[in-house]
Amino acid sequence: MTRIRKLNCFDYPKIKKMISYLGSSEGELFSKALLNEPFGIINSLLPLKYKFLNESYILLDGKEILGIITIEPAIGNPYKINITRLVFQNNLYDAGKQLIDFVTSRYSAKGATSFIVSVDECHDELLKLFTDGCGFRQCASETLWKVENFEKSKEIPCGFRPFNNSDAKAVCKLYNSEIETIYKASLERIKQEFQEPILGGYSQFYKNRYVLEEPVHKRIIAYLSITTSDNNNFIIDFITNDGYEISYDDILKYAISEIDRRRSVFYPFIKQKNYTKTADKLGEYLKNKAYTPIQNQIVLVKHFYKPVKSTENAIQVFLFGENSKIVTN
Repeated sequence: MTRIRKLNCFDYPKIKKMISYLGSSEGELFSKALLNEPFGIINSLLPLKYKFLNESYILLDGKEILGIITIEPAIGNPYKINITRLVFQNNLYDAGKQLIDFVTSRYSAKGATSFIVSVDECHDELLKLFTDGCGFRQCASETLWKVENFEKSKEIPCGFRPFNNSDAKAVCKLYNSEIETIYKASLERIKQEFQEPILGGYSQFYKNRYVLEEPVHKRIIAYLSITTSDNNNFIIDFITNDGYEISYDDILKYAISEIDRRRSVFYPFIKQKNYTKTADKLGEYLKNKAYTPIQNQIVLVKHFYKPVKSTENAIQVFLFGENSKIVTN
């Protein structure tokens, strides 16, 4: 008989054996997560709005672990849940379905309104598991480009400055304004998602953020983030106001210079968000630079909407076939 429970530190030997074929990086991430297990006990007792760590659950058949799932509330918006890890034994897609259904049911009952996961487009069976099996829908996509043969420029473009929490409202407005209309309902963010979290040190990622201001009115016209989980691979992610001519060369030079200040050897990547107004323009730039697209991920979403409280004694009317006018006195 199968059952699902929270991951704990005593599961680590079995987990390590289960994921050994994935290489050392995944094992290291699990190790780091388990080091926070004492805080995980506290985290599990907190209401959803106060949670500050990711949480993992395992599917057991007796003492055998069949699968693992990890969820992480979005920084600044605990009601938006990211599914960050799903591992199950070969071809046990039903184990994956049980874990996905478990976390969506558990956290929606706690107040979560949306679940998001990014799946590599080549994983057809996994995409079907989320869409056909668990009710997610394909929303958008993101492409990761490998930056090759880059030069470390001695002339660092001016204009960018470090992000401050006071910039969150302006950055949020910029970000949401640059999302294509058809994706806004699913991918818009709130101001708190851009603010530096109080317990950000417990995140498995390290992120530096910067903004570019228009010189006359000091309006923020570009937002840049540089993220790493291993201090070797750095993801450069930026969004720009499509009403301004902003040099991608300058953005890249600045990002490379900031990474170079901290690391002598590193591997940069650029994230192209294919749901923004400037996505095609950025794609052409990356192609002209002969950079290599190494991964395309499909963004899947599942929403739980709170029912609107109906008026007391209201009457619901359903019309089938030819519509008719209803006249009430």
